[in-house]
Amino acid sequence: MLRIRQAMLALVLAIGLAASAAAQYAAVTPADIQRLQDNAFQALADVLELRGRDAVRADDLQSELDRLREDVIYLKVKLRREETVARAEYADVRDRIEDLRTRARSQIVAAAQPAAVPAVAVDGAGVVALEIQAGTEIDVRLVGGLNSGDARVEDRFEATTLIDVNVGGRTAMPAGSVMRGVVTDVEPATRTNRTARMTVSFDQVTVASQVYAARGTVIQAIEGDGLRGEAGRIGTGAAVGAIIGGILGGGLKGTLAGVLIGAGGTIAATEGRQVELPRGSVLRVRLDSPLLINTPR
Repeated sequence: MLRIRQAMLALVLAIGLAASAAAQYAAVTPADIQRLQDNAFQALADVLELRGRDAVRADDLQSELDRLREDVIYLKVKLRREETVARAEYADVRDRIEDLRTRARSQIVAAAQPAAVPAVAVDGAGVVALEIQAGTEIDVRLVGGLNSGDARVEDRFEATTLIDVNVGGRTAMPAGSVMRGVVTDVEPATRTNRTARMTVSFDQVTVASQVYAARGTVIQAIEGDGLRGEAGRIGTGAAVGAIIGGILGGGLKGTLAGVLIGAGGTIAATEGRQVELPRGSVLRVRLDSPLLINTPR
């Protein structure tokens, strides 16, 4: 009887060890690795958002994130070659990515300080400083196209504003003002990477030949083929950021097909292709900080 009990105990232990081993290895699937990649992508968007508020802390998190993304690639390759990845190894990377996201989001909140600047100020020389508030949305049209297949980090591009931006009944930024954008991150589509991504932001605007530093994040891409130049003649006072397709007779056709835009201005292709923003596409840009524009009194 004792021997039977010992044999049964040994069998239970063996089954438990087998189940534990299965949980550690077989449970990790390509879908799990894809979730890690998606989480790392979201973490990148958080870091880029923080960069607009606190570049020093963002640099520290960026270095940490770069190592985490390498760990994700390692697990992806290991799963493909060995067909097994320890669950604990997967969970460690997952938890570190989530911890980084939590720290980035908390630092974004901590760094957000309201600007104590009046909307309209006049200096001794009679120059009026008009403040365009943070959060203002502005539609701009790309002067040239962008493609994740040939774009490089730090590439600059230009876009022109579609409508006047008014402050206190005065035009602060007339239609046709030039906003400069920059590619801050890009991952082209390849045979092994089916999700192309490209992150763009705006860092300056030129108004009446004067250049101003500006921080803007892309929040939407709109198909803009067929614009015929009417945008510059839309009446002063049009709602900033409004969809003006009806006014343009169909010039703006709605959300650009094949792309999704996440936090921090990161644009992802949805069909396994390169991220493609044709010339004339319209980007909706949200100002991340107040923008002061000088105008004659």
